[in-house]
Amino acid sequence: MTQQLTEQTTRRPAAAAQPVRWAADTVATMREGARVRLDYSARSLWRVDRMIEEIRREGAPYAAMESELRGFGAYAGEVIARQTGGEWWATGGEHWLRTPEGRLWDPIDEARRCFGGDGSLRLLCRDAVNGVRR
Repeated sequence: MTQQLTEQTTRRPAAAAQPVRWAADTVATMREGARVRLDYSARSLWRVDRMIEEIRREGAPYAAMESELRGFGAYAGEVIARQTGGEWWATGGEHWLRTPEGRLWDPIDEARRCFGGDGSLRLLCRDAVNGVRR
């Protein structure tokens, strides 16, 4: 039991390190490049959804957007974590968020779905904050 707790304790901070950095990089890039201020509020996800939609409409190839989508998803995950007290978890290179009631959310995949025209980071956050399964 003690070994399991130790593994979980050391794994959690490591799991959060990458998404937290991706989110911070996205905030800085949007501020400097697009002159858009992201403040880690649920309301800011509306702007992120709109940016992803605009990029998709412009016809940007997915391969060119993969890193940015990861950053947008990580940003949404950080918004959810701050709103709910959730924690980042990682396995096999994939990152997702676990909210206190034990539900798992995949904001990085949701950003990819947004780019495909079938997702919303704002609605994912709303559902996570309200504890709704998606």
